[in-house]
Amino acid sequence: MLIIVIFTPLDQSLTIEKHLIMAFELPKLPYSFNALEPHIDARTMEIHHGKHHQAYVTNLNKALEGSDSQNQDISEICKNISKFPAAVRNNGGGHYNHSLFWTILGPDSKALSGTLNDAINATFGSFDNFKTQFGNAGATRFGSGWAWLIVNGSGKLEICSTPNQDNPLMDIAETKGAPILGLDVWEHAYYLNYQNRRPDYISAFWNIINWDEVAKRYAQLTK
Repeated sequence: MLIIVIFTPLDQSLTIEKHLIMAFELPKLPYSFNALEPHIDARTMEIHHGKHHQAYVTNLNKALEGSDSQNQDISEICKNISKFPAAVRNNGGGHYNHSLFWTILGPDSKALSGTLNDAINATFGSFDNFKTQFGNAGATRFGSGWAWLIVNGSGKLEICSTPNQDNPLMDIAETKGAPILGLDVWEHAYYLNYQNRRPDYISAFWNIINWDEVAKRYAQLTK
């Protein structure tokens, strides 16, 4: 809770207003709930965004209330996550991961070309090899978690996965780097439509990737 003291210029009387500062907010989706159908259904998107992601935001704000970190960038919190309690790790990771996830999805997915495509081919041998390796990272993640394409500390592309709401930015991550593509393989991301068929969900994911956004992230990290 932040107390804001306001002096009114006319009579110099003192007015005190209380404002609950919500440092982190649920980002708006850049498309409608049904825009990704049939690959991700509207009801799943409504619940995933409005319930799950909102809960991470709410609980993150509660966990940080009254601390200096309330106004920190979420990526900076992730980079120093070992200094924070589990509630910040879980909910901060959930907020960062989902905020990225919504932006790299889109209804008008186009084939990747350009610098990132060249880097993928050079790193993984071919785009098909990349798809296979990335898909395996998601399919073999035991329980809940994420699959990632990252730019590592050497400026190279790398595929990894993390448990729960961890991500490669975190200083506790086994494989560290800056994510440019992430796939949520928690059951809440796909269960209404795919039930226990995670591989089918992963296969559908390739139809709704906003490669322009992924390529932009890559360019920013390698310029």
